[in-house]
Amino acid sequence: MKKFVISLAAGSLIALSACGSEEENTAEDSGDESSGNEESSDSGEDSAESVYDDDGTISIAAIPAQSSGEMDEGLQSLEDTLNESMKDDVEVELYPNYNAVVEALNYGHIDLAYLGPLTYVIANDASGAEAILTQEIDGEPYYYSEIITQADREWENLDDMLEEAGEVDFAFGSISSTSGSLIPGLELMERGAFESENEHEFANVQYTGSHDVTASAVESGDVDAGAIDSAIYNELVEDGAVDDSQLKTIWQSERLYQYPWAVPAGMDDETKQEIQEAFTAIDDEEILDIFGGANAFIETEHENYESITQAAQDFGMLNMESIED
Repeated sequence: MKKFVISLAAGSLIALSACGSEEENTAEDSGDESSGNEESSDSGEDSAESVYDDDGTISIAAIPAQSSGEMDEGLQSLEDTLNESMKDDVEVELYPNYNAVVEALNYGHIDLAYLGPLTYVIANDASGAEAILTQEIDGEPYYYSEIITQADREWENLDDMLEEAGEVDFAFGSISSTSGSLIPGLELMERGAFESENEHEFANVQYTGSHDVTASAVESGDVDAGAIDSAIYNELVEDGAVDDSQLKTIWQSERLYQYPWAVPAGMDDETKQEIQEAFTAIDDEEILDIFGGANAFIETEHENYESITQAAQDFGMLNMESIED
């Protein structure tokens, strides 16, 4: 009998998330590690050696996407559902952080990981990890990176904000976040306003560590603007954690594919299909809600994240050093 172990990477309060509190979902903190300029190799998927270990146990790692109480309840339901649908034992345990999850995936110590898009493409590049599942939110498998500010600001768009960059306190989420760091950071870099935490045109730049903290910091006026995961922001509004009437969006990225579930290089097709069928059959809202308020799990593939690979390479983040401990 196979034994399924679901491990959770300690991360943000709401998601990653992602990012999220991870993209989010997601504990993602400050640092200047994103400034590395290592040249990436070709996609690890193309040349990776198999690290999958069919030892009769399938372990699954996930980054928390909700507060601890909601996660505990949702994961218990997930555990029960997998026990019923896969007819195997399920155990749930906490994983320490993003880096630990990616390392475990790279070395085949886990068999399925729920990651932010950035951390996924780093794992793919390093070891050939492969995305096989994601989730739909509001019927679509997409989300956006957004920059928000106070509703009473005169800024109508990002150009307006950047005209006053020297007076702006700006917040990113986690340095490992796709929507809270990579994508908005690359946009600001291309506009000549940002290179790193210590090299920028702003009055101040900080990494809050999570999307919910960024939203609160902007709403309270502790910072003037911040980057956030759109799906997490919408969920914060629905939960009453932030007042949407006090905030507005001044920039939105192109659409990003939702957080992937990835398997290690070399996993056989039969096992991948078994995992996909078990997850896509889930319709329990208590389970889906903890993954960004998802409507359903759906199949995906690596090519949906190639734009993130390119962004990470352009921003010097396609390396393990860009993942927070």
